[in-house]
Amino acid sequence: MRTDWTRDEITALFDLPFNDLMFEAQSVHRANFSRNEVQLSTLLSIKTGGCPEDCGYCSQSKDADSGVKATKLMDVQAVLQAAAQAKDHGSGRFCMGAAWRNPKDKDIPKLTAMVKGVREMGMETCMTLGMLTASQAKQLADAGLDYYNHNIDTAPENYANVITTRTFEDRMETLENVRSAGINVCCGGIVGMGETRGDRIGFIHALATMPHPESVPINALVPVKGTVLGDMLADTPLAKIDEIEFVRTVAVARITMPHSMVRLSAGRESMSESCQALCFMAGANSIFTGDKLLTAPNAGDDKDSALLAKLGMKAMAAQPHGHLEAAE
Repeated sequence: MRTDWTRDEITALFDLPFNDLMFEAQSVHRANFSRNEVQLSTLLSIKTGGCPEDCGYCSQSKDADSGVKATKLMDVQAVLQAAAQAKDHGSGRFCMGAAWRNPKDKDIPKLTAMVKGVREMGMETCMTLGMLTASQAKQLADAGLDYYNHNIDTAPENYANVITTRTFEDRMETLENVRSAGINVCCGGIVGMGETRGDRIGFIHALATMPHPESVPINALVPVKGTVLGDMLADTPLAKIDEIEFVRTVAVARITMPHSMVRLSAGRESMSESCQALCFMAGANSIFTGDKLLTAPNAGDDKDSALLAKLGMKAMAAQPHGHLEAAE
């Protein structure tokens, strides 16, 4: 696994003629994954709103005037019912997200019960709960958590323009705690936040020069009224990243992280079918399905099924036993 990519090399990939970039990305993809399979994942908000962080894109921040109401952590049984429904609709991975800066130790028993219950259904499990201590990560690993999502969001040099309540280094510390516990890492970010191509290069460089995340979600910003970035970008051309540039970002992620699952995440509901098809050609092989991603709208199961059928693609089988070796 190569982790010595330079920014110049990543810049050169972005600058390739589009057809050449797509050919290289598809070649890397075929060398490492089934060419016509896509992982279907479902994301459930198990604790919504009231987050003390000030992430400029997020409707769940306490600073956002987005109308999202804060809720308590869901009951275990309600979460398991949602997971069973997701499995019935073809999802192989069930992701659970809580709007916290970090979970409290008193919440961990409930969270581990959710993990165990979902795994018993034969699904991969993923959680995103904010920052984790080493002890919390170990408890989730012992429960069988397959993946932990903690995005870097953007390039290190652009990070302070998006979030001020925690640092890029805070993010890296949680990722290290997760890796050390033996949990697979899910880590990506958001494009279309008004950043430059140089920022996108820096974003991919940061991901490609750490131990490669086993899963890399690439989100397109969904501008939400009442959030800092939503209000800033809603009426400007920057609010929606150019589709070809988005596909380029996916392709460069595939080339630089050849063994990672690359997931189309938020923003897909506003993408054309052609854009999504190009993303699959560029090496994306995972999507979130269902009608909602936390609080944002999503394409929906029926649209996804129709698109995959049109493209001759099929759902990937769940693989809920892919733990890393825990660090000593």
